[in-house]
Amino acid sequence: MEELLSSYLPVVLFIGICLVIGLSLAIAPFLVAYKAPDAEKLSAYECGFNPFDDSRMKFDVRFYLVAILFIIFDLEVAFLFPWAVSFGDLGWFGFWSMTIFLGVLTVGFIYEWKKGALEWD
Repeated sequence: MEELLSSYLPVVLFIGICLVIGLSLAIAPFLVAYKAPDAEKLSAYECGFNPFDDSRMKFDVRFYLVAILFIIFDLEVAFLFPWAVSFGDLGWFGFWSMTIFLGVLTVGFIYEWKKGALEWD
């Protein structure tokens, strides 16, 4: 039984180290952060809206377009990593299927660019 439990020792050590690092990174900002809020810190951040307005206000559709574009290209990268790892085993079929996939995404990106979805006026 001791032999079986000793094989789990690296897993337990890994979980313990992860917990210590995670908790220390979660607690450290409360201990070392500068705690003097001013008007600039409490102002709207990145989104351009006052963070304390009504939660039912309408957002500009460009926020959703940017989010969708981010998801599309994030998924593209998520598909590219496994493809690159197994590229040698896939052969020409894998190469051309990924070329078509990237081509479709490129056409969509060019369409969004021409429609002005990436312009932030």
